[in-house]
Amino acid sequence: MLPVLPVEADTVAELRALYRAAEARAARLRLLSGIGQELTLATAETLDERLQRCARSVAFFLGQGRGAIVREAPEAGIAIPSPGSAGATAAWLVIDGLTDPATVDDPEDRDTLAMCLNLFGATIDRLEREQERAVLLTALQEREQRLEALVGRIFSAQEDERRRVSQDLHDGVAQTATALVRMLEGTGAARQTDLAAAERVRLAGIARALLRELRAIIGGLRPPLLDDLGLAAALQALGDGLAADGYAVAVTLDAAELHLSAPIETALFRVAQEAVANIRKHAGAPCPVAISLTKQPDGACVLRIVDRGSVAPERAAAATSAGPGAQIGIEGMRERMLAIGATLDWRSLPEGGVAVTATLPGQVRA
Repeated sequence: MLPVLPVEADTVAELRALYRAAEARAARLRLLSGIGQELTLATAETLDERLQRCARSVAFFLGQGRGAIVREAPEAGIAIPSPGSAGATAAWLVIDGLTDPATVDDPEDRDTLAMCLNLFGATIDRLEREQERAVLLTALQEREQRLEALVGRIFSAQEDERRRVSQDLHDGVAQTATALVRMLEGTGAARQTDLAAAERVRLAGIARALLRELRAIIGGLRPPLLDDLGLAAALQALGDGLAADGYAVAVTLDAAELHLSAPIETALFRVAQEAVANIRKHAGAPCPVAISLTKQPDGACVLRIVDRGSVAPERAAAATSAGPGAQIGIEGMRERMLAIGATLDWRSLPEGGVAVTATLPGQVRA
C-alpha cells in the first residue's frame, strides 16, 4: 500500500485559485473570439442582429440575464465609443444592473468589457462608412449617366437649333429678300424705266421688314443686351416685348446684389426665353405675366416666370407625359439648369396659368 503524502491546505487553495483564474481567462478569450467572429462577418443588413447577439454574450459573461445595443441614448447605458472621434458615441450597451464599467469588480473583466465596446464601435463605424461610400458611388454613377445623356442632348439641341435657324432664314428672310430682288429687277419695260415714288416707298418698307426679321433672328441666337448690359436688362427686354403684344407684365429684378458668371446668365436667360415663348404659344390670349429675378436670404438666386393664361391641353400634358418629345421644352430647361447646378420647377396653377421657377443655390452662383 502506497503511503499517503501530506497535503498542505494553502497549496490546494493556490491550485484552485490558479484553476479559477485560468478558467476566467479562457472565458474572456472565448467571449472576445466569438464577438470578433460575429462582427467580422457583419454586413449592413445583418449588423443589428449580430450586435444584439454580442450584447447578450457580454451580459452573460458579466453574470446578467439580458443585454442589448441601442442607437438612441437610454436612461441608463454604457456608451460605445466611435473610433477616431474624441467623445463621440456610436451606440449604447444596455445591461440589466450595470450602468458603469467601473462597477465591474475584476480588473481583467473591466478590460475585456472595454475591448468589447471598442469592437462594437469600430464595426458600427466601418459599416456606416461603407454605406456612405456606397451612397456616394451610386450618386456619382447616376450623375455620370445624366451628364452622358446631357452631352448627347446638347449635341442634338445644337443640330435642332441650326435647323430652326435655317428654317427661319429660309421661310422669312430668304423669301422677303427674293421678293425684293424680283421687284428691283422688274420685267420687260419696267427694267427700262425708273421706279415710281410709291413703288420705292413700298420697296423700302419691305427692306425694313427684312432688317427687322434679321435682327429678330440674331437677337434670338444671342441677345446683344445680354452681352452688353447683363441678365437683368435682357429679362426686362423680354418683358417689354410681351407688353408690346398686349400682355400685362410686371418685372421685378433684384440684380444689384447678384453677381453671376456669363454661362449662368446665359442659362437663366434661355430658361426665361423658353418660358416666354411658351406663353406666346399656349397662354391663349394676352394675360398678366410676372417675371422676377431675386436673391433669397440663403444666397440662392431664383428666376420665376408666372402667367395667368389658360392651361391648354398641351401645356398640362407636358408636365405629366413621359412620351418622346412631350417635354422637349421643359426638359431642355431642366438640362440647362442641371448643367449649372440649379433646379427647375414647372407646374400648372389651380387658378390658371403656369409657373416656371429656376433656383440656383448660393454656393454655385459665381
